Amino acid sequence: MPLALLLLLAFTAVLTPQANCQATSANAQAPRPWDQNPTGMHIYIWAGLKSHQPGQHDYPQFLADWSKLLTEHGAVVDGALHAPRAADLEHADVVIIYKGDAGYLIDEEKAALEAYIKRGGGLVSIHDSLCGPDPAYFATLVGGAKKHGEVNYTLGAPIPYTIVDAANPIMKGMSNITIFDEAFYNMTWAQNPSMHVLATAVIPGTPSAGAHKGEVVPQIWIYEHALPGGEPARAFVWMQGHEYANFSNYQIQQMLLRGIAWAGKKPVDTLVDYVPPQPSHTQSPAVNK
Repeated sequence: MPLALLLLLAFTAVLTPQANCQATSANAQAPRPWDQNPTGMHIYIWAGLKSHQPGQHDYPQFLADWSKLLTEHGAVVDGALHAPRAADLEHADVVIIYKGDAGYLIDEEKAALEAYIKRGGGLVSIHDSLCGPDPAYFATLVGGAKKHGEVNYTLGAPIPYTIVDAANPIMKGMSNITIFDEAFYNMTWAQNPSMHVLATAVIPGTPSAGAHKGEVVPQIWIYEHALPGGEPARAFVWMQGHEYANFSNYQIQQMLLRGIAWAGKKPVDTLVDYVPPQPSHTQSPAVNK
């Protein structure tokens, strides 16, 4: 056999395993974490950059903490500090929005969000996520919204809840607690259909509240609707979250877990009651490392 042919065959033999390995690596998917629920509901967290004082509006911390908490409760979680793109929403059951002024949407973001809702995707709006330049439009997505630039907030104050639909399963175990947070008023409400109120609060007499002191305003609600040409969709809204510590309140946390599951069209206790599987004797956390 000519020397040149021998050299060519040897060179090909060296390259072939490497090429096969590269092809396999390109086609293979990363292994799933050993304790993640493969059949869990898919949640996308749309968070924002930190704003306000320490301990307030900590959107990035929410993304970190609730990615972990929701995974521990059986969800498959993704998220970012930017609006979800169409690819982000492809498999999502529910989008949790916790960022300031989410109502400011560019055309591409608006189109992606509307397409997601039209296929029945759920929304969860927390605190000032429902603020923006066009509250009438954003109210059609989550049931109610407020306009940016108007004085429609109390700032920090005791917020006393009155549960008006204690029979709703989302409110199971929720009592008429008072938390230190912020409430909103001067809302624009969706019409035909309208939202369904779960809890209200009396607006406290803060300097910014002014003459609105004593008004009774919905602060927790659900909203079932369909965008034109779309499937039925759900939204769940909690208007507090100004003080980040309130996310650790047991009653609030259980309510949020149930509201998220409901918005994603899952049984309302899906996340609350999830029990992670115990690793088998032959499996250890290091298996997929």
